[in-house]
Amino acid sequence: MTAAIDTRSAIFHAMGTEITVRVGHPDADDLIAGAERLFADWEAALSRFRPESELCRMNARAGSPVRVGPLLLRVMTEALRAAWATRGVFDPTLGRQLVAAGYAQSFDLPSSTRFRIARVRPGGAWRDLAVDADASVVTVPAGAAVDLGGIAKGMAVDAVIERLAEAGVTRALVNAGGDMRVISSRGEGWPVGLTDVRDASVTLVDGALATSSTARRRWRLAWEDQHHLIDPRTGEPSRSSVWSVSVAAPTCVQAEVAAKTALILGPEAGVAFLRKAGLSAVLSREDEPSISVGAWPQDAVAA
Repeated sequence: MTAAIDTRSAIFHAMGTEITVRVGHPDADDLIAGAERLFADWEAALSRFRPESELCRMNARAGSPVRVGPLLLRVMTEALRAAWATRGVFDPTLGRQLVAAGYAQSFDLPSSTRFRIARVRPGGAWRDLAVDADASVVTVPAGAAVDLGGIAKGMAVDAVIERLAEAGVTRALVNAGGDMRVISSRGEGWPVGLTDVRDASVTLVDGALATSSTARRRWRLAWEDQHHLIDPRTGEPSRSSVWSVSVAAPTCVQAEVAAKTALILGPEAGVAFLRKAGLSAVLSREDEPSISVGAWPQDAVAA
């Protein structure tokens, strides 16, 4: 009989959020340390809040071709793919709109210093975003800026889980601020409470779960509340009646993009988008019943 392996856990801060890593493996401590290094490396390269990051250096040369490293190229390729797949509802070129709305600095800094510094304009610059994978060259349209916050976080979660699987881990969870993916090859699911969904919890057996919510990353400018989910059709924070969407999918990046897209689209178009994608989800609205898509929560295991 094989002895049970204890699950080791660690919590650390990276990419603007709290990261939890749980691993059941004899080398769990080393594997968790490797996960922490990966998140730190991704943040160093992809943060728009670090002037020395490769992303910021690329944005500073908007309008000109820029040779980029493998990581930034990989995330840019995925971001552009997501923009095409969602017809631009997911738009990675909203960096300037986020700054215009007052989100010019990380939430690690005091919110009292936030202020609007520019006129808002709609998105859509992604259509002119050029990613040459063969040459490792990216051209950000002049006047635009790329923000990769959510999609980079989802991809980082996926990258850690894939490393753990390659190391032979059969039970693990990686949670980056509510965007998570698990390994549970023996069918022992991970119970997950959804803080942005009233009295909701699911058991995630395999795959990923991501939540987009206007309840997070909020601030106030003059008399109006703001949040970080920008509707590219207006360039302003989304005014959708949906305030939270949780999506189950095979990968965290797929769940992340789908949740954000469905929230911005609103209840009717968001549900249609999720159904067409074949994903399970729950959409929460203020003072209205939540809307389940697929067989949520029964099949919210993303097998």
